[in-house]
Amino acid sequence: MAMSRSEWVSETERTLSPTRRSPSRRAAPPVRVALSSARIRMAGPVYTRTHGIMPGSARRLEGRSPPTQEEASMTPPPRKDATLMDADVREKIHLEILKRTGAYHANDHILLPSGHHTTEYIEKTLVTTEPSFTEGLGAVIAKHFAQWPIDVVLSTGPGALILSHCVARAHPSRPTVMYGTKGVSGGKRRVTLPAEFHRLIRPGTKVLVVEDLVSSGQTVRLLTQVVEELGAQVIGIGALWRRTRQAEVDGKPIFSLVSRDFPTYAPDTCPLCKKGVALNQEFVTRREGRRPSAAQEHDES
Repeated sequence: MAMSRSEWVSETERTLSPTRRSPSRRAAPPVRVALSSARIRMAGPVYTRTHGIMPGSARRLEGRSPPTQEEASMTPPPRKDATLMDADVREKIHLEILKRTGAYHANDHILLPSGHHTTEYIEKTLVTTEPSFTEGLGAVIAKHFAQWPIDVVLSTGPGALILSHCVARAHPSRPTVMYGTKGVSGGKRRVTLPAEFHRLIRPGTKVLVVEDLVSSGQTVRLLTQVVEELGAQVIGIGALWRRTRQAEVDGKPIFSLVSRDFPTYAPDTCPLCKKGVALNQEFVTRREGRRPSAAQEHDES
């Protein structure tokens, strides 16, 4: 008989509760697990770190290892009536989540930093402002790459860094989290890693690149180049939103929760302007007095 959600949560909490020990022995601190409904609903299996395991230790470098007792206990019990969720349905769910955070704007008239207009927009800075949603979305990405051993989760920017922490926390390999810094040198965009990270990315290290938004794929491509120059290997690319139609960057597959591009128009060709629809003044106010960066000029990420 299938278990209800409340029954499964109760069973999981009972399984993870600390066992009683005699007073003569030192009791281990209990494993505390946040069982938010959002994480259970979206993420499927949620993994936890057991007490005493330091970040980056006990990694599964050679093949796949069986899940630990805690990991297995956090996996929802199989249901006979369970069916695979359609990809379009999953994407709609993720879009609704992004709407609730205020990050996704639809059916609007928005002025972009480049000066172009669009009807849809994703605000990267707001994507990861809701912790429970971010944890759930990160766990979905981690679940997709769970069959591959990962040593490092690498990202750039504050939003992607928060997401990468959620991915690393949910991945069974317990990867470490690192970040790159974007900049411009000699008129060209580049990504650099802090010097202290270089000794941690050695030949053979398996890296998962995580970004919040992938548009042109240039940032991901630069991250991949840095990793390969250090002799490491990029296993794949995970993202919340993929605007590009390409499903891979330089042969590396992209797994995204939302794969959706939205058209942009020059002001003189914008269909909404021709219909007399006013621009969203919130975005107009933001753009006033701001000079777009080189990346914003081409809406790249």
